[in-house]
Amino acid sequence: MPTPPRSRRPRPTAQARTGRPAARPAARSSARGPARPVGRPGRRKAERPQWGMRMVTTLSVLVLGVGGIGHALVNGLNEGIGRVDPFRDMKNRPEDTHGINFLVVGTDGRDKITKEQKKKYRLGGAGCRCTDTIMLVHISEDRRRASVVSLPRDSYAEIPEHTDETTGKKYKTHPVKLNAAYSEGGPALTVRTVEHMTKVKIDHYLEIDFSSFMKTVDALGGVEVCTARPMHDTYTGLNLTVGTHKLNGGQALQYVRSRHIDGAADLGRMQRQQRFLAGLLHQATSSGVLLNPVKFKKVSSTMLNAVRADKGLGSEQMLALGRAMRSFTPASSEFTSVPVGKIGPVKGIGSTVKWDERKSKKLFQLLRDDKPLAPHRPKRPDGQLRPTPVDVSPQQIRVQVYNGTTADGLGERVDRALRATGFNTTRRPLSSGNGKVLRTFVTYDPRWDRSARSLQAALPGCELRAVKGQGPTLNVTAGTDFKAVHPVRAEDQYQGEFGAVTGDQVVCP
Repeated sequence: MPTPPRSRRPRPTAQARTGRPAARPAARSSARGPARPVGRPGRRKAERPQWGMRMVTTLSVLVLGVGGIGHALVNGLNEGIGRVDPFRDMKNRPEDTHGINFLVVGTDGRDKITKEQKKKYRLGGAGCRCTDTIMLVHISEDRRRASVVSLPRDSYAEIPEHTDETTGKKYKTHPVKLNAAYSEGGPALTVRTVEHMTKVKIDHYLEIDFSSFMKTVDALGGVEVCTARPMHDTYTGLNLTVGTHKLNGGQALQYVRSRHIDGAADLGRMQRQQRFLAGLLHQATSSGVLLNPVKFKKVSSTMLNAVRADKGLGSEQMLALGRAMRSFTPASSEFTSVPVGKIGPVKGIGSTVKWDERKSKKLFQLLRDDKPLAPHRPKRPDGQLRPTPVDVSPQQIRVQVYNGTTADGLGERVDRALRATGFNTTRRPLSSGNGKVLRTFVTYDPRWDRSARSLQAALPGCELRAVKGQGPTLNVTAGTDFKAVHPVRAEDQYQGEFGAVTGDQVVCP
């Protein structure tokens, strides 16, 4: 559907839209200024699936903090940014959209990593000069929302005809994995390929490497992550127990790089990257770094020394964006991945991920229309408990409730409460028989022990009783000790048609 005409939408000031201070208006009504300019190019460096998220880190820290610091500091930071030109010679591009679109990529560049760090965090070997992580970041026109869409590196892609940057050889349009676009044509071909696949016009390009990511996390004082199950990856050296952990730069790098934790592989890694990014944004906004010029300069200069960006993203643009986003919080951000369809081998390419055509078109249309991706959620009342992370999504757990007491209506109350938390209850609570149960208990088939532990988290203090052969349905017998159901959420269960979640849903409780 065509983009609504701008005349029907309220516009921000010229400075917030363009990054350039508007000329003093003669009257208030003239302060609106021209339409937001499209970001200009930058040039080369690929990304790593982890980098996308850090890139956004860059974005978050930089964009959010600049507004309160001032021109002098921003101009100094601007000098440390490496410049690339990803928009050169581009023709027949998508139409402008409301808001600003960033293509965030991460590279596996490790030239600045010390030998000790390479050994400790298992960063040996040479970089592949390819993009393992690609994220499309949309900042809404009113500067109140950031939508982050992860693009799987193994996505099936049709690369436009181009000339190889290294060999000078000319290529016609041909199928590849998305991350090969950077290898064959650098940032410019990556931007062209993403625009061709999404029909979303890229305004700015950002790129980051291993070293700057680690240093940025350390400069922020570390970032918290929480996990409902142990995470161990022999390839990266990640080894986390159940619970909350504050990761330093090297540990954070292990966390966002790991893809051998479970069967989810790259898709699971993208979700961990998004959770980490939400945590990093929370750390940046809650630690005071954005309001402390000394801390802000340290973090920003560390980060920007390894960042590569297009020439159109300068200090004035960052300053205007920062001022417009002062009230930005984790709840202002939303995260999702492109909906995927078939996953399997393609002749001459290898194992690829093909996007779900209908859902992906709808997703990118929402970005073009500047609309939110995550389903609307009522604001959590003050004092309401934050959900506890669990291993299995409550939507996947079938529950039969029994009233083990003589209290009328207790079974219905427990069933409703579990259903409101997301559990798939039968909606037909039964009586347990004797009516003398004091402590609430759950019976379960040992084959569904992970589901049982997830249900136990929603019923603090309940007892678990294994019953072989019971099957997939879990039975809850409510005792006189029942008080309330505690909210829970799965680490890997995103909600809504696109699986989008807001940042406050994925940070640690």
